[in-house]
Amino acid sequence: MSFNIGVVGTGYVGIVSGSTFAETGNKVLCIDIDAEKVEKMKKGESPIYEPGLEHMMQNNIKAGRLNFSTNLEEAVNFGEIIFLCLPTPPDEDGSADLKYVMNVASDIADIIIKNNITENKIVVNKSTVPVGTADKVTKIFTDKLGEDNNVFVCSNPEFLREGFAIEDAIKPERVVVGTSTEWVGEKMRDLYKPFLRSGNPVYIMDEKSAEVTKYAANSFLAAKISFMNDLAAYCEVVGADIDKIRMGIGSDSRIGKRFLFAGIGYGGSCFPKDVQALNFSSKEVGSPLSIIQSTEDINAKQTNRFFKKITNRFGEDLSNLKFALWGLAFKPNTDDVREAPAFKLIDKILAAGGKVIAYDQEAIPNTKQKFGDTIEYANNMYDCLNDADALCIITEWSEFRTPDFDKMKSMLKNNIIFDGRNVYELDEMTDQGFEYNSMGRKLIGG
Repeated sequence: MSFNIGVVGTGYVGIVSGSTFAETGNKVLCIDIDAEKVEKMKKGESPIYEPGLEHMMQNNIKAGRLNFSTNLEEAVNFGEIIFLCLPTPPDEDGSADLKYVMNVASDIADIIIKNNITENKIVVNKSTVPVGTADKVTKIFTDKLGEDNNVFVCSNPEFLREGFAIEDAIKPERVVVGTSTEWVGEKMRDLYKPFLRSGNPVYIMDEKSAEVTKYAANSFLAAKISFMNDLAAYCEVVGADIDKIRMGIGSDSRIGKRFLFAGIGYGGSCFPKDVQALNFSSKEVGSPLSIIQSTEDINAKQTNRFFKKITNRFGEDLSNLKFALWGLAFKPNTDDVREAPAFKLIDKILAAGGKVIAYDQEAIPNTKQKFGDTIEYANNMYDCLNDADALCIITEWSEFRTPDFDKMKSMLKNNIIFDGRNVYELDEMTDQGFEYNSMGRKLIGG
């Protein structure tokens, strides 16, 4: 069974969801208010860097299954299922800003009235939204269309990893659907059936539980990262090795090996805002989640901890010093720089009078939008090192893992590396003659 699907919003979630739904035989119309972006997508140009996405877009555009428009009315008329893939950025207090979701829901209701649409419509919150959002969206339709209306709102949170989003969308570990209407649950089960041929489950639950599931999943993963980062600081004081500890505890099946890598902190579009939003929501209802507050606090300290390594070595005044940065994106295989630790570190280095030259294989264009010509940009990882006083490794791109160390030493002023991702083995750095300062491990050569 194939469906006509409208996707409102072509950010990370929207363009990946729309493309993968089209890949399984559905007809998909993606809507965005940015006309220039829409024209590029019509030509098969992806608005984001995600391995495999652009090829998938082009195939499905050619097959006539994937189309783009700026006209919301087209999507409402066309789609039996309409996905809201809209931004929910944090407000100053940490709460999720729902204005985009609410405004589009209101516009959909107006279009239904205008065109006298009588067919049932399933409106799906794919955006990450706080608990109770499905009720708020439902109220918009009830207020405008009456109690007995033809719009059914459900929650369907995404669990995509940037850099692996196509894989996660095509072969999800699980699908979560929040709905109180049995036939809506069956429709959503039918939609996802081609993605779940290996037997992975669809969990049908109430809307609020589905909404909390998304926040809980991201916050739990963020908590694992913050636990290891906090423990790494302790390890540096007592002389333990966080990487050995990671292997020791990660072999326990109750803990697992993933998200146990100490580093300079998490970033991106999901973890920071989702942790903030759950933290805010828990306090708002009088049931604060202390572990979530600690997760947020620890992550906020990580860039400071890393920068302190630099100032301990060079002093508080970094004037006349130049720092090479390998990595700008918040993680490898993406050009996403939202809440990127690299940006926070750049701000600190510049504020202390230092200079920055940076290299990232995908994220330089997005970085230029923030920093412009206040920092330098290199064309490759080795040019980045030329005449720099030290190297800071911020994003663990694969190309950084096996470099030409002799070439590095010939270009750096000093053989000094500050590694925010523990890319190299300590014995290797000793043999290569670097002064090597990593996270949660002993200092080499300092």
